[in-house]
Amino acid sequence: MSRAASLAAARAKVAALQGRGAFARAALPFGDARIDGAFPAGGLPLGCWHEVAGAGLEAETAAAPGAFVAALASRLAGRGPRRGAVVWVMRRDDLHAPGLAGLGFPTGRLIQVRAPDEAQVLAAMEDALASAGVAAVIGEAAAPDLTAGRRLQLACERRGATGFLIRRRPFGGPAGGAGARAGGDPDRGVSPGSAAATRWTVAPALSQPPRLASGLEAPGLGPARWRAELTHCRGGRPGGWIVEISDGAYPLRVVARLGDRELETSPPRRRAG
Repeated sequence: MSRAASLAAARAKVAALQGRGAFARAALPFGDARIDGAFPAGGLPLGCWHEVAGAGLEAETAAAPGAFVAALASRLAGRGPRRGAVVWVMRRDDLHAPGLAGLGFPTGRLIQVRAPDEAQVLAAMEDALASAGVAAVIGEAAAPDLTAGRRLQLACERRGATGFLIRRRPFGGPAGGAGARAGGDPDRGVSPGSAAATRWTVAPALSQPPRLASGLEAPGLGPARWRAELTHCRGGRPGGWIVEISDGAYPLRVVARLGDRELETSPPRRRAG
């Protein structure tokens, strides 16, 4: 092969690799430099998959991680050039659609799938990610191994869909699975060797009551809040923030960094007469 032909072949190979990575370079911004700065593309990378775990009882219920993921997936389902259906694969049929609607999730775009075991959850996720018209896939599994993670990533790259794997043991029991055998800790959302682009640990945070124009507290509950810890980000850096549901253009609003005392400097609370 001539030098010119070899150079052309090399350029074609690089172009193909860049094309495969085009989806991963797209991002879902949070609209706040405190969190967007942690990601190499200025927001949550799309066209790949992410692990989200809870702690303690959340390992069984996955309430906080599920709500956090729903808030992110809602923007993918309803907006942008890759909008489409959201497929939620679970083993325990306890997904509360009215609760999702309360988080702003477009339930009309939701497809629920129940699988008999964890292997089938991962297989269903892989099939859904590679299907036309799917914007995001959410699955509930305890500990995917490296092979399963790589298969999920390849499925994401086929059509540019984004995956979210919620670390959950829906029927309780001791931690186990491939992630634990490889040195991970499913109770803390740790699964070294997984192919996830990011890994998160999410816990509920104290909500603040809404305020009237006068500055007084109004009756009722404020937006849902979570403590979101980004424990791993490929090409980025870890961090932690308190975030809440946003009714604006972005999926979540950053209230403060974890450990940042700015949260305590709000005006003293006063009750409406």
